[in-house]
Amino acid sequence: MRDDSQGLSDFDPPFEVFEPAGVEHPILLNSPHSGAHYPAAFLAAARLDGLTLRRSEDAFVDELYAPATAHGVPMLRALFPRAFLDLNREPFELDPQMFVGKLPDFANTRSLRVAAGLGVIPRVVGDAQPIYREPIPVEIALRRIATLHRPYHTRLAELLEAAQRRFGFALLIDCHSMPSSSPDVGACDIVLGDRYGSSCARWIVDAVESALRASGLNVRRNKPYAGGYITEHYGAPAAGRHALQIEINRRLYMDERALRLTDGSTALAEALSAMTSALCVRTREALETRWAAE
Repeated sequence: MRDDSQGLSDFDPPFEVFEPAGVEHPILLNSPHSGAHYPAAFLAAARLDGLTLRRSEDAFVDELYAPATAHGVPMLRALFPRAFLDLNREPFELDPQMFVGKLPDFANTRSLRVAAGLGVIPRVVGDAQPIYREPIPVEIALRRIATLHRPYHTRLAELLEAAQRRFGFALLIDCHSMPSSSPDVGACDIVLGDRYGSSCARWIVDAVESALRASGLNVRRNKPYAGGYITEHYGAPAAGRHALQIEINRRLYMDERALRLTDGSTALAEALSAMTSALCVRTREALETRWAAE
């Protein structure tokens, strides 16, 4: 395979931050899986067609949350696709089956996600369909990590640190979607993942669940999605950093086969905006209570 970095130069920039005119709350929206630009070099190396590759995306999630930024909440979003590099993985969570060359000694090759083909450079998408025609040079993986994963997480950490400095705590809402066919999803509309209480204060999860239920949505906690690397890595409630993953059932807003938005997307975007507004009110109350006690 010709080493042309698999189209890394196509991502300039590789991510964007939507910042309202005035950031007014300690909340950050993060959409790491909604990137939809597929470099020609990557597609040429893949054995799958573009539509099949796109089924691994959290398609349109960034668009669904975009109206919520009007409440004074910034949003970070990736522009590269999950099939190219998965930001919700450890930086060196690498599958040795995929590469030509020696992986770094510090690579995590034994995680359950790697075993499933879903490391930081995914081996499969969808129903365990292999992405690549042949193994790729390990240098390509390391270059993607250095060019995409590291800068994205650096920016994410900076935004959270800025919120914590200003407000005393920070709240990361990690925005995802789930196929309606996912095991154990059933009639559930939303799954809130707080790593079974370890990544986010209960009052925050309660506020999010209450707001979503007020919009008529069926909400569940932690099953089947309790949160991934991002939630686990950034959520530290005792240190004033909270992280909550929100998984949205794709049937609510899109045609999952054709990857097109449906009429339901408008109502869902309104529900997410209302949830963000309610969360802004609740965090403001928490801040005022703290200030009054000081």
